[in-house]
Amino acid sequence: MAVHPFNEELATGTLSRERFQFYLVQDARYLVGFGRALAAAAAKAPEVDDVAFLAGAARDAIVIEREMHESYFKWFRLSETDLADIETSPTCVAYSSFLLATAHIGSYGELLAALLPCFWVYQSVGAEILTRQSPENDNPYRPWIDTYAGDEFEATVRTFRAAIDRAADAAGEATREKMLTAFTRACEYEWMFWDSAYRQEGWPTAVF
Repeated sequence: MAVHPFNEELATGTLSRERFQFYLVQDARYLVGFGRALAAAAAKAPEVDDVAFLAGAARDAIVIEREMHESYFKWFRLSETDLADIETSPTCVAYSSFLLATAHIGSYGELLAALLPCFWVYQSVGAEILTRQSPENDNPYRPWIDTYAGDEFEATVRTFRAAIDRAADAAGEATREKMLTAFTRACEYEWMFWDSAYRQEGWPTAVF
């Protein structure tokens, strides 16, 4: 299976600064919706341990990952005005809206399934990219790689997968089908998110 050029170039450190900047801005905005959806999942969780885990994950999405974004923004010397000039992409709006809609009208299991790809896909991609790094490879995107390939993030993914397995075990067949649909759609959005960043996707000008 061919690797998307965004991830291939990120792995080699050749991804253009402009594409990565665009991605970071979209990701920072997406994570606000992602954090809200995680908070909604915490409110729906039937087990106390899952309430604590999901609430903590919501905080981490807003606080910890934002710190990584802001460190890159400072490195790139991007001002608040520069960031505001980058419009939120259609894919970012669509993915965030999908999660928030699932949080409002979906079951607990559906919501977990919709949230899982953002954890699992990033951990998988980060871990694969890390195997291709070396001390001699001065990759400017190494902080991003290390964030998602690290042991702490892997442990978070394992905990999340255990929570979703419990939700699936407790659900009926109809709900499990909806969970699969939500998971698949979110995986598609993950691919679209990187693709839209690589293309620096904008809004089409409508002509009526």
